[in-house]
Amino acid sequence: MNAPIGAMLPIGTVERETGLSKDVLRVWERRYGFPRPERDSNGDRAYPAQQVRRLQLIRRLMDAGHRPGKIVRLPESRLRQLLGNGPQTDSEQGNADDLLALLHEGEPAAVERLLKQRLAMQGLRAFVTETLPDMNERVGEAWMNGAISVFEEHLYSEVVQTLLRQALQNLPTQVTATPRVVLTTLPGEQHGLGLLMVHTLLALAGADVRSFGVQMPLTEIVTAATRQKADIVALSFSAAFHAGAAKESLTSLRELLPSEIQLWVGGAGVRPIRHMPPGIQQIQPLEQVTRQIQAWHAGPR
Repeated sequence: MNAPIGAMLPIGTVERETGLSKDVLRVWERRYGFPRPERDSNGDRAYPAQQVRRLQLIRRLMDAGHRPGKIVRLPESRLRQLLGNGPQTDSEQGNADDLLALLHEGEPAAVERLLKQRLAMQGLRAFVTETLPDMNERVGEAWMNGAISVFEEHLYSEVVQTLLRQALQNLPTQVTATPRVVLTTLPGEQHGLGLLMVHTLLALAGADVRSFGVQMPLTEIVTAATRQKADIVALSFSAAFHAGAAKESLTSLRELLPSEIQLWVGGAGVRPIRHMPPGIQQIQPLEQVTRQIQAWHAGPR
């Protein structure tokens, strides 16, 4: 591609230049916050030339065996470094391939054994922040590509959620757990796996977590937070949730919540939001949950 710096390219040209389909570009925009196209006079996506060059590097790394979730957010300098390091050979690739094969067999016990082995090797925190995001991505890609069926994707989700609930039950009880966090999703967000992953990290960080499952109306979130005397309301958004709708609802929720209750959000669904409304803390990536809890303890009350 010889487009000059400052040039803006339509999505069809980007598709041809990078070998990445329009659907993939849109999914990455929602899930990873990159690419970040602008809009032309007709309201269509237009991509800066420097973003297209970065997409070309990402495509070359994918051809070498790297997973999108590991590289899409990396700066161009790091991508060029990786291109000199050869193909990806880490163990996560093999684990994810094994997982997809077991899902095809349709045996929950076999899937559970694989995940338990990984959990035992890594420990709970690393399992949630490193292994599960990669496996979630692989399963999601396989479902979108038609490589696995809906029931196989549901099987994976159920096994992981059962495993995490068991792990949460085995955590030692803390008498003075703080802060108190009300955890849920907005109406329309049906994915509970991300919610449970956040619950696990909050609990590991010593928080008092009050989880109310998925799809809570805004007024009920406010009522729950007030009655539970929450310090924080935390919401999870999957890639399926539209960023524009999320921003609008979050603006309304922030206005309804008492000012002393913090509002934390995270997940692929809110990653594309460039300017988060005031008074809302975006937690990205997932491992920042622990640091954010530490910052809460260190801050003024």
